[in-house]
Amino acid sequence: MVRRIGPFKVLKDPEKDSLFADDLLHFLKFHSYQLIAVTIDKERHINKYGCHAHDPYDFCLAMLLERYCGFLQFLNSIGDVLSESRGGKEDLHLKKAYRHIYQKGTRHRKDNFFQNVLTSREIKIKPKAANIVGLQVTDLLVYHAKQDMLVERGIIPETRSPFAKSICEIINDKYNRQKYNGQVQGYGKKFI
Repeated sequence: MVRRIGPFKVLKDPEKDSLFADDLLHFLKFHSYQLIAVTIDKERHINKYGCHAHDPYDFCLAMLLERYCGFLQFLNSIGDVLSESRGGKEDLHLKKAYRHIYQKGTRHRKDNFFQNVLTSREIKIKPKAANIVGLQVTDLLVYHAKQDMLVERGIIPETRSPFAKSICEIINDKYNRQKYNGQVQGYGKKFI
């Protein structure tokens, strides 16, 4: 989409680009969803903990699942987990990490915390080519959530376009929050 290639080639037309942007922002603003974003500064993490550093992807998965399952438990609900494929080895690693959390829990949560609300002991992984709307929207939101957290912390300079800033303004209202005081940090946003 950013490079305006493939089906997004039509967005090279400024009028179509503007209409698409308006429709997308409207979609993101008025649909009901909760966002949980976990971002890790891999370099700082490895420099701080050295050989004792957690695998960054496993660590982020654990943080994400703890928050997602806490959200589901608060709602007395159940849910599933779907990820976009990253490739053969990476997908196998993700499946193993998910299975470990499901079966053994994390440092902060026991296995039943996850088992009581997740509908499957296996993560579902689909390729980008499957064009699953939820994964496409998630891909868009995750990028902007990460950029927003990095700008907030002064790790990267503010260089976002007006469109990107509009997405960030919208998703700031969509982050999962602590239900009693509205706190976002630690619930909808986690920076490691």
